[in-house]
Amino acid sequence: MSAAGTVTSAELQALFNHPCIGQFNAASRHIFSQLHQCHTAAMGMHHYQCDDPSCNHLHQQYHSCGHRSCLNCGGLKKEQWIENLTAQLFPTSYYHVVFTVPHEFNSLMLGNRKLLFKLLFDAASQTLLQFAADPQHLGAVCGITSVLHTCLPRALSRGGQNLSFHPHVHCIVSGGGIKDGGWVKAKRTTATFLFPVDAMKVVYKAIFLKMLRSLLNDGQIKADDIDVVEQAIKKAGFKTWKVYAKAPFGGVASVIEYLGRYTHKTAISKYRISAITEHSVSFTYKDYADGSRQKMMTLSKQEFLRRFELHFLPRHFVKIRHYGFLQNHGKITRLNAVRKTMNLEPLPPLIIIPVAQRMLEQYGTDISLCPQCKTGRLVLVFISYPVAATTIQPKAEHRVGQRLRNKASP
Repeated sequence: MSAAGTVTSAELQALFNHPCIGQFNAASRHIFSQLHQCHTAAMGMHHYQCDDPSCNHLHQQYHSCGHRSCLNCGGLKKEQWIENLTAQLFPTSYYHVVFTVPHEFNSLMLGNRKLLFKLLFDAASQTLLQFAADPQHLGAVCGITSVLHTCLPRALSRGGQNLSFHPHVHCIVSGGGIKDGGWVKAKRTTATFLFPVDAMKVVYKAIFLKMLRSLLNDGQIKADDIDVVEQAIKKAGFKTWKVYAKAPFGGVASVIEYLGRYTHKTAISKYRISAITEHSVSFTYKDYADGSRQKMMTLSKQEFLRRFELHFLPRHFVKIRHYGFLQNHGKITRLNAVRKTMNLEPLPPLIIIPVAQRMLEQYGTDISLCPQCKTGRLVLVFISYPVAATTIQPKAEHRVGQRLRNKASP
């Protein structure tokens, strides 16, 4: 049992090996297995040795699972992604728009995640592009970066961060756009919204329901009872769908800050999990219905894992997508052409910053320094992998590596 606020990685990994996980489907069991084995010998490791002859300390660095649902992974990937996208931002206003779906579709989306998550992306982007094309609003193609979230959003919630399933997309939308290869400035330079919110609600609902009915008629949607689905569509059709639009960002810096909080976010951060006992998990959450006060929730391990599993995304499903002038096809050429008309420098080449350098810059931690003597440098000897049980020797003539292999020989 852990004390409040001192949950360790080992306790979290043990939680992800709970017997109840056997009740989940094969894909979810595989994900839980990855989370359970993260940073353990089961994932393999890098073997290092200090280059100081007076030390010769042997050091093992376990591999991470790298899964996007892992509470320990993704931080450095997030920073690299943010830096790459930041370079592509134009000097214009940016708006934050959230599109969600009525709770009547929750069970349907859980059973058709890949198909209906894509539908959610498509309906939201088509709505924004349709309004942007209208000369009354912009008369150009805007740039959109959309991020899928499955936890209840604060902007649309009277509940809290309780791991409930509520799919929605956060969209960052440019105030300006591109038309005929040139830049069109934002028309709403002082407005608190990009497009009329009430009108977006109507158009978005119509597009979503039209796409949903098309998938249903084509037999692509899996459902135990089609009549239940029809009733859900009918009920949702009478409701006012929630589309939330925030005031424009203050500048590029605030866009970056937003991206850092939302792009690679998991269902819950490990810092919110305050205690794990033999039978329960306790975590903090903000109760938005009570002035965003921070409270404590305790669930059985089975219920916690059930809620956690709700937020697993389909394998290879892309949760961050770009539309409009930010769509991937021909993006660099397109952006550089517009930047030229605006007398801006071309986009810089993509630079992948090594992990060691990023750790030093971001956290002040030199992972190449020997943890034993604090003066020598760690030299990679070989890499061991769990599945093939083979090793890769970076330098065959390296004496340290040869000495270790000799020790390992029978």
